[in-house]
Order: sequence, then structure tokens, then C-alpha cells
Amino acid sequence: MKNEVKNSETVTITKAEYDSLKQIESEFNWLKEQLQIIKKKTFGSSSEHTEQLYDGISLLFNEAELIEDIESKTEEITVEKHTRRKKTGCFEKLPENVETYVVEHDLSEEEKKCPECGEEMEVIGRKVTKHLEMIPAKVVIREDVYYTYACKKCHENEADTPVVETPQPNPVIKGSFASAEAVAHLMTQKFVMHSPLYRQEQELKQKGIELSRQTMSNWFITASKLWLEPLYDRLKELLLRENVLHADETTLKVLRPKEKQTPGKSYMWLYRTSGCAENPIVLYDYQPNRKAENAKNFLKGFKGWLHTDGYTAYRGIDGVTVVGCWAHARRKFCEALEVLKEEQRKGSTAATGLDYCNKLYAIERKIKKLSFENRLKERQEQAKPLLDAFFAWAKTLDSIAPKSKLGKAIYYLNEEEPYLRRYIEDGRLEIDNNRAERSIKPFVIGRKNWLFANTPSGAKASATIFSIIETAKENGLEPYTYLKYIFTKAPNLNPGESPDCLLPWNVPNA
Repeated sequence: MKNEVKNSETVTITKAEYDSLKQIESEFNWLKEQLQIIKKKTFGSSSEHTEQLYDGISLLFNEAELIEDIESKTEEITVEKHTRRKKTGCFEKLPENVETYVVEHDLSEEEKKCPECGEEMEVIGRKVTKHLEMIPAKVVIREDVYYTYACKKCHENEADTPVVETPQPNPVIKGSFASAEAVAHLMTQKFVMHSPLYRQEQELKQKGIELSRQTMSNWFITASKLWLEPLYDRLKELLLRENVLHADETTLKVLRPKEKQTPGKSYMWLYRTSGCAENPIVLYDYQPNRKAENAKNFLKGFKGWLHTDGYTAYRGIDGVTVVGCWAHARRKFCEALEVLKEEQRKGSTAATGLDYCNKLYAIERKIKKLSFENRLKERQEQAKPLLDAFFAWAKTLDSIAPKSKLGKAIYYLNEEEPYLRRYIEDGRLEIDNNRAERSIKPFVIGRKNWLFANTPSGAKASATIFSIIETAKENGLEPYTYLKYIFTKAPNLNPGESPDCLLPWNVPNA
């Protein structure tokens, strides 16, 4: 059998050759799409939002030069007697609520005498300039001295001599010179500022402090096991009582895993409260794999809604109703649009799908501040008809190549339809799982710096520390101050005193 392909010339080819050409064309289009996506991920914004522009100029490249140019722009303001220039755009501004100290600069007594008559001159004005100082971390050794007292008179009378010792609080790690401040600072540097231990080791060495990364790692694991893990368990208890949760997971490399013969992919799972929770909780859970049993075991006892990104591991758990993520659906239509040429985008199928997604998000922005009851009502009235039309439209697109970006977007939409519809069933639910993605991002950023965990115990300690820090941040606490409070208070709880005093929302003066 032969097919004819007409162009400027008529060429006769066999069906096998025709099929081969179609296969090559399909592979070529796929490679073009991949190239476009890689370019977008490398040089473009990571979100679907339009990247920030200043006067229509992207700050993706030459950021410093562009901002400098913006700062130089001026706007004339006419006031009585003269015209002054006011800077617009980005300019320096001193932070508020920062400790200020005053340094006075004065003339000597001799210089205060009038050069004409010799009389002492009077102050007629002063000029104040302000500067922002940054003082590097200071390392000191604190010696705690505890006195012991005895009664001299009783001793002289050969009576039982009472001895009274000054109370000594329990340290964060017994038998170690680690202080609550030191452990809290090192943890903050690694898990908030993402500074690897080898870098902290070098920085301390420059200050003349020999503190090995092995010692720091041991401090982390010990302090986490003693004081943070019990707090983590309590937070998990409270988390599972909520009605709405979010979940996500990301990879982690462990060099010496017990479960595997060679280093490979392990996973850091994340579970957190939703926006309807009174007290935000963010928990990480280290696991050696991505099996469904991990989610099932962690969520044991939870009954309610669970926002996820479409990963099937969360489905089929007793008492859990999965809610889909529209951010993932929208992202796929964005990618399908990006692989098209500029002139092909307007009115394209990808643009239509993206427009449906944007309209759903526009509804959410309008009703964001409404009560849960009114939000549910508005979703049923506004979002439901739009969802019905969107899914009906998607079902008519059965001729699109399934391996293309658009084909994958349509496939995801149709496969996830029951879960993507669920957010309109309860006013407490959210349209996407971005809340979990934002919470897992600090771990992903940190992983880019310290690359891997050495052992499973180190990975577990990291999960616990990240959980405490991110929960503190969600509750408006400064991580270093909160960690210091835990490492000071936890070892010295009074008998009968509830460990709930360590929860972020119970911290004094929080």
C-alpha cells in the first residue's frame, strides 16, 4: 500500500516509510516540548504567576543594574520657595523595632571656644545620621559557679551540720559542654539558613574554635531525641485531631541507609494543618521509600479531608477523603501553552484550558475572606457550573496526542476529576495543595546545600528539627528563640508540669 504526500512536489512513499516519518515527527515534537520546558525551568519563573516587572522590564537578568536604574528615577515635587526631588521605586529604609544606641561626637573644650573672642560657644543645632550595623556572632565560654553552704556554728558544736547547695539546672545534654544557646544557634544555621555543618565548622575555626561537624551532628541527634521528639509526638497527636490536612513528599539521599545495601532515594513526607486550624502544625516524616503504607501508618486515627497532589498512596485510607490539587492541573496547561509558538497561543486549546483554571482561581480570590459557610455557598453557585463546563469540554478532546504536554494535561484533568471537584464540597477546603508545597520548600532549599543525610538517625533528627522549626515559624515565633526556650525549659520541667507548655502557642511572651 502507498500513500501520497503532496508539497511543492508529489512524492510517492510506502506506508512503512510514512509511519516512520510520523514516528520521527512525533518524537521531534516531544523533544521540542522538553526543550521549551527545560528553558522555562532554567531561566523562567517557577510559578504560574507572571514574573515581577518594573516598568515592563523583567528582573530575571541584570537585577542589580535594573534596580539601580529604578532607584535613580526621580519625581519632581514643587513646594514653597524651591523644588526638591523625591526618589521613587526601591530605596533604602532602616528596619523598625531594631535596638538603637547613640554615639555622640562633640568638639573638645578648646575647640568650643570662639575663635574671635575666646568665649565658650553654645549649641544651636545638631545633625543625626543613622547606619545599620551588623555584628558577627560572638563565641564565649560561660562558667557557671554554684556555691555550697554549711553552718559553721553547728560544725563547731559537733552537731549535724546542714549543707545547702545552690540549685543547678539540668543541661541540654548531660556530660557535654553544649549549651541551649549553642545547640539552638547551630540548628538555626543549618535548618533555617541552610548552612551545612562543614561550613559552620570552618566558620568557627576562623574564630579559633575547634568544633567538629561530628560533634555538632551528635548534639543535634541527642538533643532531638531527648527534647524535640516528645514534642513532635504531642504535635502529631494534635495534628491527627484536625478535620482538614495537607500532605506532600520529596526525595532525600541517605548515604548509609540500614534498609538498603547501597545509597538510594529515601523520602521526606510532609503533613500539615490547613488554613482553618486554630494552631498551625507542620510535621516531616522520614521514610526509606515512597510506599503507600507510610501514609497509612502516619495518618492512623485521622478522619477527614486530605489535600494531595494526585499521588495514589494517599487513597484508600480508612476515614480519609482525598481532595485534588488544581495548581497541578493549571501547571500542566501552562506547560502545554509554553511549548507553543507565540503566534499559536491565542485561542489555542491549551489557552482555553488555562483560562478555565484562572477563572476558578479568580472566584477563590473573591471569596477568600468570607466565612466557611458563605464560601461553600458561593462555590456551589459560581464554581460548580464552571467545573461542569470545564470537564465536559475536556471529554471532547479525545484526538490529542496522549504523550504531548496538552495530552498529559487533559489526561490528568479527566483522571483526577472526582478529586478536583471535592474542594467545593466544604468551605474549609482549599482549591490546591500549595500550602503543603510552601511548607516543604524550606527542606528542598536546604537539601540543595547539604545534599544528603549520612544515616537514617540523622535523617530522622532532621525531620524532627525541621518540624519544630517550621511549626514555630507558622505560629509567628523566631526559631532560635523558640529552640533555646525548649532546650532550657524541657530538661527542667517541674513534677506535674504539663509538657504542653512547650507548644509554640503556649510559649510566654510569644
